[in-house]
Amino acid sequence: MTTSTKTSTTQTADAIHTAPVPMTPLQEFWHYFSSNKGAVAGLVVIVIICFMAMFANVVAPHSPSDQYRDALLLPPAWLEGGNWSFVLGTDDVGRDILSRLIYGSRLSIAVGLVAVSASLIMGILLGLIAGYFKGMIDTAIMRIVDIMLAMPSLLLAIAIVAILGPSIVNAALAISIVSLPHYVRLTRAATMAEMSRDYVTSSKVIGAGPLRLMFVCILPNCLAPLIVQATLGFSSAILDMAALGFLGLGAQPPTPEWGSMLADALQFVQRAWWVVTFPGLMILITVLAFNLMGDGLRDALDPKLKQ
Repeated sequence: MTTSTKTSTTQTADAIHTAPVPMTPLQEFWHYFSSNKGAVAGLVVIVIICFMAMFANVVAPHSPSDQYRDALLLPPAWLEGGNWSFVLGTDDVGRDILSRLIYGSRLSIAVGLVAVSASLIMGILLGLIAGYFKGMIDTAIMRIVDIMLAMPSLLLAIAIVAILGPSIVNAALAISIVSLPHYVRLTRAATMAEMSRDYVTSSKVIGAGPLRLMFVCILPNCLAPLIVQATLGFSSAILDMAALGFLGLGAQPPTPEWGSMLADALQFVQRAWWVVTFPGLMILITVLAFNLMGDGLRDALDPKLKQ
């Protein structure tokens, strides 16, 4: 074997050893997601909030309904007159604000999960049907969606709860209904785009039925934008839930809920700022965290945004 042949063989072996190992889909997703520092920060905040919601009985220092009559409108612990037994202070009837915020996170996350899941499932079904069959079915579904989009979402949710009656279940149902049009339109657009792909045509040729085409062939390729929309929909659901609670149409007293806490404390905003500030901050931080994580998911799941 000549020297040049040995050299080329050695270079080829070195190139094989130094070639980068291809990333798995999960590793690639985390690579793009973690490059967005805001998304990682949002994910950390959401994990902390979910932990508090799951283990509220352990994390909360007091029961959310216990009233300490000797500690009415107590300021936060670091202010003059505060008590470290009530870190964030107490409300007008002596309930611990920190404990009510922790238990309120359980309610907000649960309502957001139920509302987003219900609207996502119904939106996928209606969007697939409209995008696949087209014609009169598509026209009927999309005209109903257009009518719903023509009405302010919060006003529509208020009307639905006013008809059904104020409660947590009815508020979650109203939020899922007003969120439905976004998922229908998104699923329909993605379905119509996928219908022209070669793999769909090939599946039709080999005899795949409508259900298999919609749920096995088309739907998996439409999930990326739907996941992003569902994440962003969480923040909208939490805001709508807080708004309904503030108006007295959501959680009813003494259930701890961030929006109802704001409504109950509104009359004390000038003399006890903490009873309004901390529930508002929890709503702000939670919504911001979901929005940041949604941006990161969009960057990681959209091929057009990958460098």
